[in-house]
Order: sequence, then C-alpha cells, then structure tokens
Amino acid sequence: MPHRQHLLTMPATREPASLLSVDRAVFELRRGRVVAIAASEGARALVMAAEGASPQSLQDLADLAGCAPSLSITRRRAEVLGLTNKSDATAKDAPSSVMALSLSGGLDAEAVLRLADPLTEAPTAELKRTTVQDVSKHGPQSAAVGLTKIARLLPAALVATIVDPESADLAGWVARRNLALVDAGDIFQYERTAARTLKRISEARVPLEDAEHTRIIAYRPQDGGLEHLAIVIGDPKPTDTALVRIHSECFTGDLLGSLRCDCGDQLRGAIGAIGASGSGVLLYLAQEGRGIGLVNKLRAYTLQDRGLDTLDANEMLGYDADERVYLPAAEMLKDLGLKKVKLLTNNPDKVSALSNCGIDIAERVAHAFPSNKHNEQYLETKKAKGGHLF
Repeated sequence: MPHRQHLLTMPATREPASLLSVDRAVFELRRGRVVAIAASEGARALVMAAEGASPQSLQDLADLAGCAPSLSITRRRAEVLGLTNKSDATAKDAPSSVMALSLSGGLDAEAVLRLADPLTEAPTAELKRTTVQDVSKHGPQSAAVGLTKIARLLPAALVATIVDPESADLAGWVARRNLALVDAGDIFQYERTAARTLKRISEARVPLEDAEHTRIIAYRPQDGGLEHLAIVIGDPKPTDTALVRIHSECFTGDLLGSLRCDCGDQLRGAIGAIGASGSGVLLYLAQEGRGIGLVNKLRAYTLQDRGLDTLDANEMLGYDADERVYLPAAEMLKDLGLKKVKLLTNNPDKVSALSNCGIDIAERVAHAFPSNKHNEQYLETKKAKGGHLF
C-alpha cells in the first residue's frame, strides 16, 4: 500500500531554487553532460546518464573527478540481472533501492550499456566480474538514479566521487568547470515540491462530444515544467461528492487509438460517464507509461514483444512496475474545492494513493471495457499482478 505523502517538505522560499537546480541538472543529463551532486555528510560526486556512455565520456568523467566511476542501477534492475534477491528488498529493514556496480578491470562503455539497457546484448561476461554494493539512501548514487528517472532516461547513472582537495568549496569548484550543481535532497523532494507549487495558468471552454459543458484548466508547477490538465465537466460544487477520473496520459492509446492498451477507451468512456452523471472532473496527468515516459514505454513495448508482460517489462528496464505519483491530482482537486469524490477506476492502489494524499474517497466506481486480441494479456496482467478489479 502506498505510504502517506506530505507536501510540506521545505520552506516555500526555498522551493524556486530547489526546482531550478534540479531542472538544470535534468537538462544537462539529457544532453549527455556531467552534473555534480552534493549529498549529506559532505559526500560529493560527478554523475552522468548511463545511456549516454561512450569511451570519451567515461574518460572525461574519470579525469574530472579524479576517480574511476561506478555504475549505479536500481535494485529492480539488479534483480533482473541476478545480482541480488527480491527478498532483500522486502525485508523489515529494507536497503536502498539503488545499488552500485564495479567491474574488475574497470568499466567500459559497452559494458555500461549492456548492464543498463535490456535492449542491448545480455551482459553475460560482465556479470562474472561484477561487484555489487549497497549504497546510502541519501547518498549521491541514489540521487543520481533519481535524477535519471526525473529526466525519463534509463534509471542508471555513472557516478564518480570527487577526490580533488579543492572541491571542498564545491560551488566554486563546479563554477570554474561550468558544471551544474544540485543538492541530493532537492532531487529526492522534487516530485513533492513540483506538486505543491502547481498553479492554474489558463482555462477555456471546450465542448466535447459527450460533454458539451466542459472547461479545461491547465496547471503548471513553479519551475515551468510539464502541465497537468483538469477537464471539468458541468459545474461540480465543493459540497458535491463529484465523480472523478484520474487518467495518466497515453500518447499511443489516447491519440493514436493503439489496441495494445485500454487507455483510449477509458479516456473517452470516462468523459461520457461524467457527462451522463451531470458533473465531475477528469484529471489528465503528464505521467506517460505509468510514469516512465514515452521513450521508455516504447522500450517496454519492445520487451513485451519478446515475451514479457507489461509490469515485468517496466522492471526489466529498472523501473518499478508503476512509477506514478498522485500528489498533483490531490493538489488539483483541492484547488477545485473537491475533497470528497467518487473515483472512477479499477485500480485499488489508486484509491489508496489518493486517500493518502488527503482526498476522501467515498466510493470506487468500476471502469472496464471489452478487450481485443491485442490487449487481452495486458488486461489479464493488470488483474492478476496489478490487483485491478474488473
């Protein structure tokens, strides 16, 4: 069951700087550049995304840090590679969700890609010379992998401890090298901070086929990041127990009509159901592919074509089966004055997650549609392994 999440995690005056530093680091990481991370107890490291590894970038990273890098991956990916046991991650005192890998003889770019990317050749030879180490939940390795997730890259990072004595003044050290610097705590709190700072930025009347009396309200976090949308049908009142659907964007299903999932049916069906009920809200969240992003979703599709189910494919990439967060949805509902709702969903975890964010769920309303030959296994997996109720 999802843990209760709290939005008040830092002083409001700190939020703009926190978001800005993470955003700059994400931008640099996606460009294949090196980023500096400052963590607790003076820990400091240089990091870069594993999927951008090349012989030159590995050498540049080592030269800058003065130390050979290790490869940080999620425990999920380590389990897939046979480097740890699932029972370890479910123990009472669960270790970090990130592990550091080092190879006898050192890392090379091809080894990094084989260890990080399941669509490349299997890393059979590399596994024989791999050493695995648990890392601090609050350290630069965990923060580096968290940053790759925010960037919607493969969740794996090259991390090299900075050993230069002059780096004690880390801000000055990175400024002289024109590097981005980000605090590990800002990475760990990024999703909560972005949700807390969501503001209405525009709205318009948009008559829909099954709900002519509709407004669309756009919400944007303070950092100017991805917008979430509230599709408000009719005129729900704060005193109402409004019918609400939380729908994560699905480019392939919603826009292209993909038959691999039921997302398009759920989107249009929810609009029709809310319209028929008189009023309610559909929250359209920018969390493609259960929160892993469109590019990684396409990677997952390729793995599914090789025989994996939809949840196992996400885990093969190193992600959790579902990476979505519902803090933005809760903030948007509160802004709309709706604190008690009927939730249109087949997913009981979504009910728990929204409830843990402070929204009163009066009722779960079933929301299922007929399968087709392309999504039968997908729907069965959601039922058997994801706990969905059809």
